[in-house]
Amino acid sequence: MDFQSIVLATLLAWTFVHGLCLLAKRCSTSSLAKKLPPGPFPLPIIGNLHHLLGGQPHKSLALLAQKYGPVMNLKLGMINTVVISSSTIAKEALQNQDLLFSSRPIPDALRAHNHSQFSVIWLPVSSKWRTLRKIMISTIFSGAKLDTNQQLRVRKIQELIIYCQNKSHVGEAVDLGRAAFRTTLNLLWNTIFSKDLADPYSDSAKEFKELVWKIMEEAGKPNLVDHFPFLEKFDPQGSRRRMTGYFTQGLELFNELIDERLEERKVRGSRNVDVLDLLLNISQERPEEIDRTQILHVCLDLFVAGTDTSSSTLEWAIAELLKNPNIMAKAQAELADVIGKGKQLREADVTHLPYLQCVIKETLRIHPPTPFIMRKVEQDVTLCGYTIPKDSQVLANVWAIGRDSSIWENPLTFNPERFWNLQVDVKGQDFELIPFGTGRRICPALPMAMRMVPIMVGSLLNSFQWKLDGDIAPMDLDMEEKSGITLTKAQPLRAIPIPF
Repeated sequence: MDFQSIVLATLLAWTFVHGLCLLAKRCSTSSLAKKLPPGPFPLPIIGNLHHLLGGQPHKSLALLAQKYGPVMNLKLGMINTVVISSSTIAKEALQNQDLLFSSRPIPDALRAHNHSQFSVIWLPVSSKWRTLRKIMISTIFSGAKLDTNQQLRVRKIQELIIYCQNKSHVGEAVDLGRAAFRTTLNLLWNTIFSKDLADPYSDSAKEFKELVWKIMEEAGKPNLVDHFPFLEKFDPQGSRRRMTGYFTQGLELFNELIDERLEERKVRGSRNVDVLDLLLNISQERPEEIDRTQILHVCLDLFVAGTDTSSSTLEWAIAELLKNPNIMAKAQAELADVIGKGKQLREADVTHLPYLQCVIKETLRIHPPTPFIMRKVEQDVTLCGYTIPKDSQVLANVWAIGRDSSIWENPLTFNPERFWNLQVDVKGQDFELIPFGTGRRICPALPMAMRMVPIMVGSLLNSFQWKLDGDIAPMDLDMEEKSGITLTKAQPLRAIPIPF
């Protein structure tokens, strides 16, 4: 019997047993006392997975919510799943009952190299998680640290502008998502290791960039094991095996850099030069807080979670501006008035550019970097009169909330002016707009992203006019999404920079 036949036979046997268990539960008095959220009837074996066919689950679940309501229950394979599509209910779960909804379901691929046991992203809320999160914020994302590294960010953005200038001289298009990805990746590398990742646009750094890209692609792929946990030992799609290989490459590289730094410290002593120095200092002074293994996995977290989110937001922002030339003209006019056309933009200038800030908010509303806030409940929880069963995963559909017509007028229209007099921010307190999450598990890199993205977008707008590659008319620009670890454009945005 071949492997696929074994898997199919196992699934059928499980379905039979599971069906009997469900029937028994439904007949029990205790089960009848629980009121599950409404939702579509699950099919044998697959449950409601057929509703997610098409590769864009955020859209499929938003459509289902129109029929079953803002909190609904589905069975995705073996995993009970509750989907929240309302800002009000999201606030109740993620703020008022934050601790009960604070765990996260762990994708099987990210268990490779036991990464989930050391990752601040996937660890449950605990003393270990609090210590690692505190260290990450204090060494990288505090206001003081970001102020210290401001010149580094300015330099990296200037490298991006120079790259675009070189392209403009020969009339070539720029793949804006890839260019922003390389800029962010090189910034992180320099912040952590005080080194350039070679020339960020040359082939010499290609290997590491491709490694990070492969990790993100693998993490974003659908995986049967996440819906049928008993398949974990088989890893039928090979996702964890491939991810183990990628993590091995990354961890070996970071190990070499740590060894090199430790040798340097023997000569020059301990100094707070960069993030690696700060982490090594903490490890030596308070080894119970962080050790070498945890430092390695912190580096993995930073590169995997800290690159694609910012670059995809920039790509969507420029795409929307190219599709709406009148809005781009307004943003460029503001830059010309406040900064001066073609002049270098600095972070302090952003506070004087309200229209640019509105453009970024509107981009994050209609194109959140990740479509879902993913949580898991470790016990039965009551939410708005419904029972959320123990071990359910909970998905807050941020994409759907950002396009909710009961909150936003003409929600599918890109209209930055809607934020002119609207006191709504992206910092996790306004549940109509939570692209970075909320509560104790809000993205720790939010302060860096909200410094980096506006200045990158503003610098590109203030340095060039932009023309779509291939003489595509603005109204014909493909805005289809590709779902993965982040929501990226299905067709990469390619545009020709034209100097003013």
